[in-house]
Amino acid sequence: MQKVMIVGGGVGGTTVLKLLSESEVFSIVCMADTNESAEGMLAAKERRIPTVTNWNKGLDGDLDIIFDTTGDPSVYKKIKRDMDDQTILIPGSVALIMTKLFEEKNRLINKLENASAKMDLILNTTSEGMVVIDQEGFIIMFNDSAERASNTKREDVIGRHIKDLFPSTGLLRVMEMNKKEVNQEIALTNGMELITTRIPLVNADQEIIGAFSVFRNKTEAVQLAEQITDLKEIQTMLQAIIQSSDEAISVVDDQGRGLLINPAYSRITGLTKNQVIGKPASIDIYEGDSMHMKVLQTKKPVRGVNMRVGPKHKEVIVNVAPIIVDGCLKGSVGVIHDVSEIQALTHELNRARQIIRTLQAKYSFDDIIGASEEMKLPIEQAKLSARTPATVLLRGESGTGKELFAHAIHNASDRKFNKFVRVNCAAISESLLESELFGYDEGAFTGASRGGKVGFFEEANQGSIFLDEIGELPANIQAKLLRVLQEREIIRVGGTKPIPINVRVIAATNINLEQAISSGSFREDLYFRLNRMPIFIAPLRKRKEDLKELAEHLIHKINQEYGRSIEGITADAIHKMQIYNWPGNVRELENILGRAIIFMKLNETIIDIQHIPDFIEEVPLKQDKLLMKPSSDYVSGKPLAEIIDQYEAEIIQQAIYTHNGNKTLTAKALGISVRNLYYKMEKFEL
Repeated sequence: MQKVMIVGGGVGGTTVLKLLSESEVFSIVCMADTNESAEGMLAAKERRIPTVTNWNKGLDGDLDIIFDTTGDPSVYKKIKRDMDDQTILIPGSVALIMTKLFEEKNRLINKLENASAKMDLILNTTSEGMVVIDQEGFIIMFNDSAERASNTKREDVIGRHIKDLFPSTGLLRVMEMNKKEVNQEIALTNGMELITTRIPLVNADQEIIGAFSVFRNKTEAVQLAEQITDLKEIQTMLQAIIQSSDEAISVVDDQGRGLLINPAYSRITGLTKNQVIGKPASIDIYEGDSMHMKVLQTKKPVRGVNMRVGPKHKEVIVNVAPIIVDGCLKGSVGVIHDVSEIQALTHELNRARQIIRTLQAKYSFDDIIGASEEMKLPIEQAKLSARTPATVLLRGESGTGKELFAHAIHNASDRKFNKFVRVNCAAISESLLESELFGYDEGAFTGASRGGKVGFFEEANQGSIFLDEIGELPANIQAKLLRVLQEREIIRVGGTKPIPINVRVIAATNINLEQAISSGSFREDLYFRLNRMPIFIAPLRKRKEDLKELAEHLIHKINQEYGRSIEGITADAIHKMQIYNWPGNVRELENILGRAIIFMKLNETIIDIQHIPDFIEEVPLKQDKLLMKPSSDYVSGKPLAEIIDQYEAEIIQQAIYTHNGNKTLTAKALGISVRNLYYKMEKFEL
């Protein structure tokens, strides 16, 4: 054995120490370094190797080799000078080479050990039993599954001949014939039946060096075959579903490589299977980031991402979700929606909604019955106003058809495909009216809905809002309505942010707004805003020539509601109704006709005079003030303005009397417009 002294306790000396310590050829007799705490000195002490702080003291022994690892040339020269001639001195450069070789050896050993450990891990975790024999038939490998299948310990079989364990083995035959055998049945001595595959082992020189067998319990193999059959059926069904789906689907593995696409995907992106399968997930992206890769990194789904894909730069919306099996990420699946298809569907949906909205405004000008001069004018005015966005004020007694006009104006305007919202200002309590009209923000008041509420004006945005009984609005609501008409914006109750709106306002009232202004119950500035397009609708008593046409129209309507088949009404019945003053206007006429039809016998098809209630005759016809010859008398001492108004009223009354109540001829004779005539009649209560 070679006796060795190492000079230098640094990295080089420590490496040489470790290297030579593992050898049976060398014996380290001394470790020298001026620093007793050097790494090499401490390592030598652990190994019970003598250490010195002066290398000269180590020369006393009978040394064969001295390693100088100090790297100091002067030390090397001194050792060279003082050592025995029979001793070999190895310089630091050679020690460095040995160090490198030692590190490389350790690296290779670790690599080999890791590879061996991985191989053992793979072989022992597989569910199939594995047995490997050498050229002589002795067992050299026996994995965990083989232990379980044969109920035998590994240490009891390694090194034994294969026939000792499996007397009927075919591995020797496989080596002899150099031909593999697949799915062969074998019975063990303990009665267990196995399914085995035997394969000969051949080296690079095509020499047979052994054989190995892979086997499984026969019962397990049969169960596995059945499961595989079921899985294939499920896979076939899933593939059929995916391939027939109209949704574009793409699937990638856990590395982001394409696994599966369907025809819908190719149709949208313009990419074929050959261009996608096995390629990176980003292969189809023209604009945007790969959502497949994002999902694989985060293991979280993404929804509604806008992208452009494929050579056609198709704009799409992407939803991607991870595929997780038993807690392990296996890949991701993406569904692509063509934006153009979504837009087309959205357009169709909006169109359907618009058609539905038109049902909210049910009537058109064709539903307004009346050929009298008193009806022709408001109808023409309403048609004219429908072509403009101007605010319309419908005036007339209750039951004259103001809401009918509002419906017709909306349906004749360019807003007919948007909402028509109806609001009866007198039917909503004053405490709720403001929040109903303008909406409210969350927390605006106790009991307010979470998230707030949209008011009627916001709901009618881009459409029309019909404010019936507008003369009943309280003063504070009148002020807010004035702001809506002026600024085209609303502020919710409890809110501070103005909300712009584009709404056509159609208002209606049956009260005298001029008197309401005088009494202070209605704002004058709001009146002027609303009165931009006033339309006066005459009461039924002033257009009795329309009674027959109105009655026939209402009879047809009542027939549909009551399921009757009334064909018409006699002239006597019409005459009887013409002597009535109709304070309830058309609404009252509909009620009387409905009552008459209810009490008619099933075999009666014509409304006659006896079907009209007798109470109509009991109401004496009050002579129309407009047809009475006025008196020129007046009370002296009145203010001039009042006298002039009284005289003007008498003149108008006289002109109407002269022209038998014809408003058009009266206005022409007086040299004023028909609208102005109606205004003055309303003013003087004629």
